[in-house]
Amino acid sequence: MSIFQRIFRRPDYNSEVTQFIDQLKAAKPDLEALQRAGRAIWWDKHIDRQAWSEWREANVPQKPYVYQNEGK
Repeated sequence: MSIFQRIFRRPDYNSEVTQFIDQLKAAKPDLEALQRAGRAIWWDKHIDRQAWSEWREANVPQKPYVYQNEGK
């Protein structure tokens, strides 16, 4: 490290939010595992591409005004 880097080096800065998160992780070490389990319940899903393509093919486009009768 050069002389200028040693003179102008500041101590490592941690914001209040970073300090809070570090304290929370120290208090609850299993927090990240719980977050991953919660994400797996709602978001990490296997997509059945065959069923998805069948659903798209079966989709009927909606008319601009759904309450209009065809007979008139």
